Amino acid sequence: MEHCARLIALGVLALLPGCADFPALDDNVPATLERADYPRLVPVEPLIEAAREVRIDDDSEAQIAARVAALRARAARLRAREAD
Repeated sequence: MEHCARLIALGVLALLPGCADFPALDDNVPATLERADYPRLVPVEPLIEAAREVRIDDDSEAQIAARVAALRARAARLRAREAD
């Protein structure tokens, strides 16, 4: 009997998501997007080739560290400007 009650409870829990109200998403799409063309598909091979050409070398760590330092300095300048 306990096994049957568990199965019934599991069935009810499995069916509950079907009772959810979903928002009307069609009303949120602007008319310009409804009339827009489909995005243009591009071949993936050039992207794969470009990714294969990227290599990490001995200077990569220094370049990344310099970029991190520059971004942190920029963030500090932006924070200082917001405080004014």
